[in-house]
Amino acid sequence: MSERSPKRSFAARPADPESWIKAPDRHAASGQAAEHYSARLTIDVTADMRGRIKIAAFQRGQTVADMLRALFEREFPPPSGEGP
Repeated sequence: MSERSPKRSFAARPADPESWIKAPDRHAASGQAAEHYSARLTIDVTADMRGRIKIAAFQRGQTVADMLRALFEREFPPPSGEGP
């Protein structure tokens, strides 16, 4: 049998959070085409909240992702002089 590589930890705390946040997506760095929205954000919500979000998106004829991106753009606009 082949020898396994040393076990890696799930996630390591970044030494420099600013450079970690601004680092390119691993898929983009590997040569794969990066989509316009390449960063992921995971949040925990209740099942009830998730249902309300999905219903609101459906009623507006949007995807949940598009609706939340628009919400984040309104709530967290880029600093003046910078584009989205």
